[in-house]
Amino acid sequence: MVMNRIWVGMFLIATIVALSKLIFWQDTMIFKQMVDALFESAKTGFDLALFLTGALCLWMGFMKIGEDGGAIRVLSRLVSPLFSRLFPEVPKDHPAVGSIMMNFSANMLGLDNAATPLGLKAMNSLQELNPQKDTASNAQIMFLVLNTSGLTIIPVSILSYRAMNNSANATEVFLPILFATFFSTLVGLTIVSIKQKINLLQPVVLAYLGSFFALIVGLLIYLIYFPEHKELVANVGGNVLLFSFIILFILLGVRSKINVYESFIEGAKGGFQIAVGIIPYLIVILAAVAVFRGSGAFEAIMTGIRESLIFIGVQCVEFVEALPVAFMKPLSGGGARGLMLDIFNTHGVDSFAGKLAATFQGSTETTFYVLAVYFGSVGIKKSRYAVTAGLLADLAGIIAAIAISFIFYQSC
Repeated sequence: MVMNRIWVGMFLIATIVALSKLIFWQDTMIFKQMVDALFESAKTGFDLALFLTGALCLWMGFMKIGEDGGAIRVLSRLVSPLFSRLFPEVPKDHPAVGSIMMNFSANMLGLDNAATPLGLKAMNSLQELNPQKDTASNAQIMFLVLNTSGLTIIPVSILSYRAMNNSANATEVFLPILFATFFSTLVGLTIVSIKQKINLLQPVVLAYLGSFFALIVGLLIYLIYFPEHKELVANVGGNVLLFSFIILFILLGVRSKINVYESFIEGAKGGFQIAVGIIPYLIVILAAVAVFRGSGAFEAIMTGIRESLIFIGVQCVEFVEALPVAFMKPLSGGGARGLMLDIFNTHGVDSFAGKLAATFQGSTETTFYVLAVYFGSVGIKKSRYAVTAGLLADLAGIIAAIAISFIFYQSC
């Protein structure tokens, strides 16, 4: 119901804006631009699904090796005390636990291509436990909100984009992204826990969260004292760790005397089936985003925000230039990435707007994309409070990104 209202609302707002441009400014090309954007979104959606098919086959193949070889069971035992409290509906030894952990690990390392297939595997496992197949369960909502909050320790892709655009210091956004995304995740976890009446003050939960917090603080302190190691950690650490998981899965499969090749093929077949089912859900959300952007509604919103802030006496409105990335990110990761690169080209990769855009890009996930793809892959139509909780986590990440960016990048 929520997604339906948002989707229809975006089309209606885009239509109103386009009609205003046609009537008052005689912009005779506006509807052509919107129609072109619609067709382009369909092509983009299919292209994304086509790319995702390969990624799904690859990573779900490796996940199947890990599942058959016992690696998932080992990893599940390590996190089962925490997950049994955050996901009380999920049995301790259920395959979903290992899939969820692997998905979170890929997200923390900023490896988007690996995270999505692992997340789809986890959502399918959780759907097996869901008594109402068309309605999101508590466990699925907790998983999705934590996923959309986008906790990232090493933002590999963002650092790469900054380096590609000749940034003088590509890793300068590393710490701000880490702080902002941690705050976003904490808010998302708290909101869902309150809604589901989960006690976060339990000793086991505090021990895990405290240890994770200590790990982040320790990493920050290390990189502050040894800044020359930031690029090494960002570019090497995440990919080495992920590849280590792959090798571990294969070795455990060999040790368990399973047919590793056949396990991979079986997992890859499941990945292909999921990818085909995603296409309609992916295209429907991209179509709304394309029309909304093509109508100029985004541009009108930005102008209104800037003028309103100036009217109430806010002196530093430079951050408004990067807000399109923040607004687009919950809707479309590709769209937000395109806006970020556009800001790099327009204002400079090392400008305040450029740095803030990169921080926005790393501080949250694509809430509606994740919701459409993950819930769409298992046929869930009633998302309950997942959208609200996810957007509140996104808002927390946006506010944190702005505040932290002013501290790190500009003393205004």
